[in-house]
Amino acid sequence: MTFDPSLAQAALQQFNAIVQSTPGLRVREGQQRMAQQVAETFAQTRLRSEADEAEGDTPEHSIAVIEAGTGVGKSLAYAAPAIQMALARGTRVLIATATVALQEQLVHKDLPALAAAMPEPFTFALAKGRARYVCKLKLERLAGDEGFDEDGLFPEETDTQTGTGTAAAQERHSFYKGLADDLATGLWDGDRDQLAMPPDAALWAPVAAVAHTCTGRHCPLFSVCTYYERRKELVAAQVIVANHDLLLSSIGARLLPELGNCLLIIDEAHHLPKTALSQFACEMDLSRLAWLQQLASRALRVSAQVQLDDATDLAACVSRLRTALQDAERLVIDLYGMPLRGATARAPAPGASHRARVPQGQLPEALSEAIAQVLQHAGEFLEGLRAVAKALREHIRDEPQDARRLSQLYAQVGQLAPRLEAIHATASLLLQEPGEGGAPAAKWFTLTADPGGIVVRAHASPLLPGAALARHLWSSVRAAVLTSATLTSCGSFDFFLREAGLANEPGVTTLQVASPFDYPRQGTLTASSTLAAPREVAAFTGQMIEALLDDLTQVQSGALVLFTSREQMRQAVEQLPDALRATVLVQGQRPRLKLLAAHRERVTGGQASIIFGLQSFGEGLDLPGRLCESLFITKLPFSPPDEPVDEARAEWLRASGGDPFMDLVVPATAMRLAQWVGRAIRSEDDRAQVTCYDKRLLHTGYGRRLLRSLPAFTLLERPASAHETG
Repeated sequence: MTFDPSLAQAALQQFNAIVQSTPGLRVREGQQRMAQQVAETFAQTRLRSEADEAEGDTPEHSIAVIEAGTGVGKSLAYAAPAIQMALARGTRVLIATATVALQEQLVHKDLPALAAAMPEPFTFALAKGRARYVCKLKLERLAGDEGFDEDGLFPEETDTQTGTGTAAAQERHSFYKGLADDLATGLWDGDRDQLAMPPDAALWAPVAAVAHTCTGRHCPLFSVCTYYERRKELVAAQVIVANHDLLLSSIGARLLPELGNCLLIIDEAHHLPKTALSQFACEMDLSRLAWLQQLASRALRVSAQVQLDDATDLAACVSRLRTALQDAERLVIDLYGMPLRGATARAPAPGASHRARVPQGQLPEALSEAIAQVLQHAGEFLEGLRAVAKALREHIRDEPQDARRLSQLYAQVGQLAPRLEAIHATASLLLQEPGEGGAPAAKWFTLTADPGGIVVRAHASPLLPGAALARHLWSSVRAAVLTSATLTSCGSFDFFLREAGLANEPGVTTLQVASPFDYPRQGTLTASSTLAAPREVAAFTGQMIEALLDDLTQVQSGALVLFTSREQMRQAVEQLPDALRATVLVQGQRPRLKLLAAHRERVTGGQASIIFGLQSFGEGLDLPGRLCESLFITKLPFSPPDEPVDEARAEWLRASGGDPFMDLVVPATAMRLAQWVGRAIRSEDDRAQVTCYDKRLLHTGYGRRLLRSLPAFTLLERPASAHETG
């Protein structure tokens, strides 16, 4: 296809037509600007299928980063022009969100409405990871009378003593039998999310339709497989809604459209860097190794059945790997003494965990050599295992009459393979050295008390999310839009662009679209002070709670109080006077949906209702109108770098001449605070009062930087009361 700039104009015209013809919608300048940017971005590059690769045509990508304030209507602003352009170009739209709530809104509300309004029909579908679906073949085995391994262990129990005669094993068998019965009678469709009660992860894992255990078209139940039925819907869909995790985990796979041949939209994009660190991090267990022998035994049994001569060295291979892992475990405890050796001597209570980070990401030489042995032997074992799997797939293809039994064997071997791959990946990242001027990987070890003894684990993670995203994601993308209500920090996109791997990238455009709300008229921000500084924890908390409780007596309808720690919230709950206690709903004391329903019922009935919540209630909570007329922020939501990756990054920044607090902590806090404050005004008709009890907001330089990230509320200052003595 030849690039046609008129596509952008046609896409924008389609957006305008939908706004004008849909009751309840009206033209908004900010939404119009966003839609125009989306259209222009998606028209400015050719997709891989449109490029003449044979002639060396390698077009650059076109990426827009758009901050769209609350109320802009960003879903319509990106979906309408993107879908119109995809239809015109014969490609597809992939939308990735961070939360289930937004996925459901898109699939059940926004996209159906858009499909009804557009002249050319389009289809859409929700994409989930294959582990969300049941493998009917594995379930058949576990629900049957022969649902136990011939080695006497429950099929997926590798490190505990749950045998065939125990009550726990029988309970698991009953669970699987119930799932199988519901499938057979049509009461359940095989989607984990459609179960009345979400199953425990340990119960679900053995029947999940993961790739390692799947023989695909060779499976005797392929024609009725829930996962492949859903995948057919994805193949036919012109718009696919996924989440950030699935987007990153499926790069290079065939579940989602090829990133170079689709229009990619990443909503709630401020979550993407954190998701990337989680996605590309890895860990391995150095202590619980019984599963290794079980995996080798399964592989050897299979290799004997398929007459694979090359698998005879598997037993020796697993022995070498086990020895290497045990050597590494001993070295970790010896080298990192405190807290690990001290924790071992104290026999920590169950659940207690201790951590030791590797300074500068430089492993001691002896440990580096031990990890190198782990990497080598894990690689050898993986190679042998892949040979077994390949031979087994060939037998399944050549002997379809025996496909059921052979596919069951394939699933048993594949169930444990991800653990081996995790060992290989973790050892590889632990041994990784930074390139010239590059950041090292974060590396650390943990020791945890387990019912079966002490467990030592090794962990590794990329240090910079931007570098990981640049390598794994942006190298494949041709056209993308990233959007959220909070992408600027302290008035600039710089922090997000660095975190997302888009800083100094050619073809990247930024746009800030203001909210249509009249913040000075609709709300006030009161910067309240305490005599004690926040670093004086006990005194500050006491004074803050005293001021908060006094303010809560003035609440007439709905209010939200956001705390920075569970202990801070606990103290506030303890000090509630009887007159307020019945009015307060505390996060964690009842399920989230039931808590919010009770809050709405109270406010709708004319009563006052106050929610006490933590970080997770500071984002994604939609309480319009009277449901949140008062918002109280007990303390600025700083997140000090006390996690291993944060610590390692702060260490690297200092060594590079940077300031971790100003370069990392303050920008991240600015985005988090903007999300918190965003709970207050949700529509043009809302009125709200926001109160922050942290005097650093007005009386420090970085506090005033944080203010620049917030909506332009009418700002009021309330000095500390003379009676506040802590």
